[in-house]
Amino acid sequence: MALGMSEELLPVFVPIAVYWVASGIYHMLLSPKDEHRLFPKGEEEAQNLATRRQVIVGVLANQAMQMLLSTVIFMVTGGEKGATVDAPSASLLQVAGQLAVAMLFMDGWEYFWHRWTHENKFLYKHVHAMHHLLMVPYAYGAQYIHPVDAFFGEIIGGFLSVFISGMSLRTTAVFFSLLTVKAVDDHCGQWFPEYNPIHRFMTNNTAFHTVHHQHQGMKHNYSVHFLPTWDLVLGTYLPHSVEERKGGGYQIRIAKDD
Repeated sequence: MALGMSEELLPVFVPIAVYWVASGIYHMLLSPKDEHRLFPKGEEEAQNLATRRQVIVGVLANQAMQMLLSTVIFMVTGGEKGATVDAPSASLLQVAGQLAVAMLFMDGWEYFWHRWTHENKFLYKHVHAMHHLLMVPYAYGAQYIHPVDAFFGEIIGGFLSVFISGMSLRTTAVFFSLLTVKAVDDHCGQWFPEYNPIHRFMTNNTAFHTVHHQHQGMKHNYSVHFLPTWDLVLGTYLPHSVEERKGGGYQIRIAKDD
């Protein structure tokens, strides 16, 4: 037992709690500060084609599906040797290796699924276009995606990452929480180059993903989670820079604009 719940339920409920806590921090504590915004105030309402209520309902629907499927899978496999059962003897080095394997697999899975939903006209029109109703992303819109996107991109990719890496239930909860924090940060619409290690040290950050949400970048920057590897290897990376905006805040300059 951990946090008052069975081990099998940790990867089910912890990442969802992390999602709303992280989103709340960005939305309630950070959003009012103009000096960190990548877009001027009011741009969300002016450019986005989905209301905040629609976004919240869509996210909750996806999380309900995620909870149901995760509960069934982890309750079935959690007690099986070599599945997701905790391994007390696992060293920190082994755990780090499992996380690295899972991250690399998830990066590849998400890149190719994400790219396919853009290049296949049917999938884009009927599935992935839903997420791009948010031209100006914000934190809790990270999981505003079509259920098909959620199932094949996030849920199937996540479970395969866990089983391939052989991580325990607790490590799985950590891995899913890392994915969640990164997704929320990627959609936060704010820039903290001095204080946020993701913004300061990672190429695949909120600016990288915000470029993808713009018209000029929709066929670029498909990488979702940790590394931009596949964009760099396959030529879909779109160079960009973040500059201070006159009047406060920041703006993204895309290479195609030059």
